[in-house]
Amino acid sequence: MAALGGISRMVLGRKYVEAEAGGAPPAATPAEFRELVDEFFALNSAFNIGDYVPWLEPLDLQGLVRRMKKMSRRFDRFLEHVLDEHNERRQLEGERFVARDMVDVLLQLADDPTNLEVPISRDNVKALILDLLIGGSDSSWMTIEWAVSELLGNPELLARATMELDRVVGGGRLVRESDLPNLPYIDCIIKETLRLHPAAPMLVPRLAREDASAGGYDIPAGTTVLVNAWAIARDPALWDAAEEFRPERFAAGSKIAAASEADFKFKMLPFGSGRRMCPAFSLGLKVVALSLANLLHGFAWRLPDGMDKEDLSMEETYQLVLPRKVPLEAIVEPKLPALLYAGA
Repeated sequence: MAALGGISRMVLGRKYVEAEAGGAPPAATPAEFRELVDEFFALNSAFNIGDYVPWLEPLDLQGLVRRMKKMSRRFDRFLEHVLDEHNERRQLEGERFVARDMVDVLLQLADDPTNLEVPISRDNVKALILDLLIGGSDSSWMTIEWAVSELLGNPELLARATMELDRVVGGGRLVRESDLPNLPYIDCIIKETLRLHPAAPMLVPRLAREDASAGGYDIPAGTTVLVNAWAIARDPALWDAAEEFRPERFAAGSKIAAASEADFKFKMLPFGSGRRMCPAFSLGLKVVALSLANLLHGFAWRLPDGMDKEDLSMEETYQLVLPRKVPLEAIVEPKLPALLYAGA
């Protein structure tokens, strides 16, 4: 839940899923929110027979629609709590009010839509918040887990990442956001992890508004198009040793680094591309980079006793996202002064 806590502070202004010292009580416990997020991804990935046999849809034979409605009501209660709390502060502060987070800004736009071509409703605000919370947190911890998994299976790469962190950060503090530009190998690890294990293997569906042609295929207007980002990122025609974990392929001076930005974007699509790309991608990348760097810098990592790297399962579970089939197990030992962990 650390990733969710970070995203919550950035977007909502405080942690809403766990109590803060001297702060307001949480809107939901970590376990409750985790259950909601798991249900969200399970339902989005479920096979609903009513989608394929329309006359069965009203019967809801699998109970999926009932579960969706229940989940929606629970999410709505959480989001209404967030918006009500922000509106209350705006009213109390009156003319002294200054927007402190994204929710404040969105509520201001919703209340005064005169400068917007498309007005923002309260429901729009809730939808965007939910996108950022779920997209920025769940995909973040999944990417971190895959990155650590790949490094445990490649000890020499883990040692290289640790050396970079020791050189840039040292042993007397945690990694700061300002350190990230000086950690190019950590950046390469994240990019290679997203290539092999994209958070969303199938991008959000696109609808062709007009007749089009792509890759020799005619796409009639009204067609729903699914982009398989997982397959593109493992295509041997686009990537050397496509199935191998090689962070150095993204290093400065490499063939990929020298490629044009446009060419790179259509080979590497973990967040989509263009105006419809994931709105949380920049936020999510910062959370992943800072969290992964601190996990590698703050702890010595190794596989459980008796387990070789060949025994490390790298199987995936296909959902709307792409988690590990078996949760990662590892031995971690603190390697920084104890005082640093108390303030983390």
